[in-house]
Amino acid sequence: QVQLEESGGGLVQAGGSLRLSCTASRSLFGLNAIGWYRQAPGKERELVASTRISGRINYGDSVKGRFTISRDNAKKSVYLQMNNLKPEDTAVYYCNAEFLSSTYWGQGTQVTVSA
Repeated sequence: QVQLEESGGGLVQAGGSLRLSCTASRSLFGLNAIGWYRQAPGKERELVASTRISGRINYGDSVKGRFTISRDNAKKSVYLQMNNLKPEDTAVYYCNAEFLSSTYWGQGTQVTVSA
């Protein structure tokens, strides 16, 4: 099993920046993938960014060029740097990990961007 703990959400004005952190309970080397999803009210959960064991990084179309995912294997952590935030980025952001044949989720952290 994998436990994921997120932090770093909050309220920010449009154009501002936030950095989210997710710490896993096990080494990142054993994970098939780790990354971030988000869910806005009334909408489906969507991919924000993920990094796979192959090294491949994927971004959702709406965040390309503004968000950057990174990882620190020694700290068992993955980060999401969010720049030039827009009101439409408002959502609960979830850390996600794939381990063996299972998928794990953190509890989520709220990001609110005011106009």
